[in-house]
Amino acid sequence: MEQIQALDLVLVALIPSVRDLEIARVLGWYRIPLVSAPKTLRVDWLAFYLTAAFGEERWSVRYAAPVRGYELVRRMDLLRDEPDHPRAREPYYKVQLGPLQRLPRPIPSCSWRRFLFLYTTGHLLLTASDLRQLTVPASPERDLLWRMIRERAEPDGIIDPQPPATAGYLGLQGLGLGGGSGEEASDPPGPGGDHCL
Repeated sequence: MEQIQALDLVLVALIPSVRDLEIARVLGWYRIPLVSAPKTLRVDWLAFYLTAAFGEERWSVRYAAPVRGYELVRRMDLLRDEPDHPRAREPYYKVQLGPLQRLPRPIPSCSWRRFLFLYTTGHLLLTASDLRQLTVPASPERDLLWRMIRERAEPDGIIDPQPPATAGYLGLQGLGLGGGSGEEASDPPGPGGDHCL
């Protein structure tokens, strides 16, 4: 079984329902609406933040899966049992995953956090004891993380916020391609609990 390495780039993603986690586990994919996609999907691992729908496991990161690739498809092609969904024809990334793995220890959210996506490293994923510890503080490690994200985003055609002078010649200057990493998802606040002492 693949192991998470210290320098692996990890995308922590919100997983809203038990059904979505089962799709990741059994069918080996996760969906992300194009409109709220993060800067890059060229990551080594996808880790899952569980919402209130998960009962006792809620408000924590407990599972991760290696990323095998991704493609752009319509939502209706992913969820064929929902042809009348309001977003059925919208584009979604289908992120192909390897086997879902339980983390050595859960990473609870001891205080309420709202996010859709969070980049981190394999080292932080394996050592964090609270969701806040997944964020990379200002340090050489943070510089490395952002360099990895930028390098991996370039092949995706994501435009750098400060494009080089040649971008104007390519017809790319002024395109506002915002990622969803700053968007918020709603879920009631976490309870804290014994694991957050």
